[in-house]
Amino acid sequence: AENKIPVKFIGVGEQIDDMEIFNSEEFVNAISEYKTIIWNGPMGFSEISTFANGTIKVAQALANNTDATTIIGGGDSAAAIKQLGYADKVSHVSTGGGASLEFLEGNGLPGVDVISDK
Repeated sequence: AENKIPVKFIGVGEQIDDMEIFNSEEFVNAISEYKTIIWNGPMGFSEISTFANGTIKVAQALANNTDATTIIGGGDSAAAIKQLGYADKVSHVSTGGGASLEFLEGNGLPGVDVISDK
């Protein structure tokens, strides 16, 4: 893409506000091919419309991949997928982003672990 900026040109103290400055089509194409996708975290400051393009494209790609199991984790991701109207087009939406990642790493879930110990 014309506006693709290599990360090495991001200076100290600068930040990337939307992954759209990279080639989001690569993400969209990958999402269309996978059968299990876990999305944790928007692709930028999606609550600001100027920086929401990457998040919108990823959310659309997740909704369009009807053959995949798509799990949305984290409050900001859950809010984005709901606000964009795609929550009913993905397999599961959870506000437990950090806990979900801990569980996937094999660290268990504290609330479940306490019950299991009894």
